[in-house]
Amino acid sequence: MKKFFQDIKAELQFKGAGPGQKLSESPRERAPKEKPKADPPPKCRQGPTNEAQMAAAAALARLEQKPKPRPPSSQDAIRNQVKKELMAEAAASDKGASVDQKNSLPALQEEDPSMLSVSGVYFTCPLTGATVRKDKREAQIKKAILEHAAQDPVAAAVMEIHTCNRDREKVKLGVETIAKYLDNIHLHPEEEKYRKIKLQNKVFQERIHCLEGTHKFFQAVGFEKATLSVPGQEEATEDFYVLKEGKLGDLKEHKEKLLSGEPLRAQLDRQLRVFKPSPQASRFELPSDFFSITAEELKREQRLRTEAVEKASMLRTKAMREKEEQRELRKYNYALLRIRFPDGYILQGTFYAREPISALYQFVRETLQNNWLPFELLAPGGHKLTDESMALNECGLVPSALLTFVWDADVMADIKASGGERMESVLKPDLLLAVQTLS
Repeated sequence: MKKFFQDIKAELQFKGAGPGQKLSESPRERAPKEKPKADPPPKCRQGPTNEAQMAAAAALARLEQKPKPRPPSSQDAIRNQVKKELMAEAAASDKGASVDQKNSLPALQEEDPSMLSVSGVYFTCPLTGATVRKDKREAQIKKAILEHAAQDPVAAAVMEIHTCNRDREKVKLGVETIAKYLDNIHLHPEEEKYRKIKLQNKVFQERIHCLEGTHKFFQAVGFEKATLSVPGQEEATEDFYVLKEGKLGDLKEHKEKLLSGEPLRAQLDRQLRVFKPSPQASRFELPSDFFSITAEELKREQRLRTEAVEKASMLRTKAMREKEEQRELRKYNYALLRIRFPDGYILQGTFYAREPISALYQFVRETLQNNWLPFELLAPGGHKLTDESMALNECGLVPSALLTFVWDADVMADIKASGGERMESVLKPDLLLAVQTLS
């Protein structure tokens, strides 16, 4: 190794000497000359393998393709700001800090009846007039139909067929098949074969037997069950519906009732309330009845929104925000609305979320002393609800909202010009007798 460095030094001195300059002898040259020893043959240095060359080329390519850092643009700053806002909204949702979200997600909390703005969503049975909570309406309808059967068994059976079977296509097919049976009997009154309907028949089993209320209908219009022997087969029997004597004349009327039948639906109870003037008018605490999804589903929705915030790096336009708000509004089936009148009294009612604005105007009009005078309703933002064909959820009135009642400006100007006095009370006197205090 020492010899190697000496040779390198001598070579450098040779290259650095000017013209005619004598190089000083190296220590090796001054030393007595000895017989040189045969140096071992130099080892050939092997080049890099093909694999190493390919790896190096790939590394160089990656370095060349690596994007150069660029200064952040104004659009990047906007995206970052939007992301911060979304994360702030998600944090507020998780902590329950947002008042709006607190009002819109009551199902995530334990319901305290004393704190709720309304105890639930209620429906009225059209047969009995009984008012029951939403989860009891189907049982109440079935009970009412059963009670009505004692007065009119045919009508009760028709209502049961159209009301208690959810698949409307199956109901339509079954009703048409029953009508065909009755037509055959009516058109061929003398032929006994049409007066008997075999219960084991494939068509009967697939179209009629599966529907609730059909057997009650056959019995109500004059059929009775009978077990008859099979011709040509000893000891073999089959079950039939056989029309009784004297029941032929009313079959056409029964058929018309069956074909014109409609599902019996409970009617949404508005739960009309009138409250004294109160600063708490804009505060709402809704029960879980107002939501179309369960508390567990609401929690899952919140978690998914939080995860989406982490991935949201694109700028949301106004149209995108409005579309997302509409998706959120579909989670509500009902809306609790309050209308503040000029004298401070507050009218409250429950509505379907997809009811038109015209239903809201009709509800208010029925409570007025002078219901013939035109009026306007202002949404929380102050804009007029002029398009009565729009749905409540399309106007941002779901799941709850406080609106303002104002008389039509032209009407009030005419009253004032004619010397008329300002009306002290807008609502009907009988409603004010049952006025409540809004807690």
